[in-house]
Amino acid sequence: MKRPLLWVGLVLGCLLTAGGLYAWHKAIPYQEVIDRGPSPDVQANPYLAAEHFLRQQGLVVEHANGPEQLTSLAPRGNSLLLLGDRSNMTPRQADQLLEWARSGGHLLLVAEALWDDETGKSDDLLLDRVQLHQSFSEGFDKPVPAGKKRTPDLTKLYVDNETPAAYFSFDTDFNLTDPRHLAQFSANSAKASHLMQVNLGQGRITVVTDSDLWKNRNIGRHDNAWLLWYLNQGTTVTLLFNSDVDDFFSLLLRYFPQTLVALAALLAFGLWHAGMRQGPIQPPASRARRQLQEHLKASADFLLRRSGQNSLLQALQHDILRTARRRHPGFEHLDTAEQWQALERLTRQPTLVISQALGPLPAKRLSSADFSRQVACLQTLRNAL
Repeated sequence: MKRPLLWVGLVLGCLLTAGGLYAWHKAIPYQEVIDRGPSPDVQANPYLAAEHFLRQQGLVVEHANGPEQLTSLAPRGNSLLLLGDRSNMTPRQADQLLEWARSGGHLLLVAEALWDDETGKSDDLLLDRVQLHQSFSEGFDKPVPAGKKRTPDLTKLYVDNETPAAYFSFDTDFNLTDPRHLAQFSANSAKASHLMQVNLGQGRITVVTDSDLWKNRNIGRHDNAWLLWYLNQGTTVTLLFNSDVDDFFSLLLRYFPQTLVALAALLAFGLWHAGMRQGPIQPPASRARRQLQEHLKASADFLLRRSGQNSLLQALQHDILRTARRRHPGFEHLDTAEQWQALERLTRQPTLVISQALGPLPAKRLSSADFSRQVACLQTLRNAL
């Protein structure tokens, strides 16, 4: 009984050994690269690659997270790159930065707002003080003909004593103009200027239309990295890409957290004392009261019955156009097609959605489904603004 089992075991062992050798000879090793995306450092710092590049060129690079760190920065031998949002910058801070540049520093900033001919200013305090204007470039909204591939319009810069031009990938939708002819040099694409440098006192100010060419995904393209080095060579570079001004509460929370905790406890005690019952306990309210959702639905039904569908839809359309005029100076002077194109750029919504939302309203009453669909389309467009 045991000998047949022994032969079966030997046969199975030989078969397994032969199969393993065959598979080992036929197997082809390979390597698989798994892309896990950018590291946390890259996600937290869009200009990390630019910092590494400048350090490789021998420059000292630092970065600040707020304007309070700039008070101790000496002007001479330093470059300050304002690459973040400056919408909360005060006039006093703008004057301080210009005085810093006038004393010998190099200030590089990104133009943030379009020039408005009617008001004679833009919403960018620094850009207005430098007396440079930003506008849309010529033909920025012209569609590409069908079947024709869009070719990149690179910005060129010719440097003294160097024959070949350097090429950069600025956003060509915007254009810098110099009405007072103050710029010492500029870099231009086919139809627009995207970089200008102005001397100010003992220092200089460089204005660019955008800084995306120096972010991690674009710094290695064309001559983008070289331009960053060329503009800041021989200086210590400080990058500021989070320039939101702290409000009063944020400063209190940073420097006096214990005081805020004590004030919160005192306020809670005062509310508790004021809320103590001074009489018999009232019986609980009846659960038959209407809920807030029911009140809102009843109000909406009343407005719909009294004013009709078109008045409600027109109110939403007027709200969208009013917001567009605030976001895009001169919007009201555009014709309907140009207004839709401007809304397409501002909201990143397709033209079909915009035309459906802002087109003429039907004369006859819409069905409930069509009315809900039209309201949803208008709300999507308004929220995107």
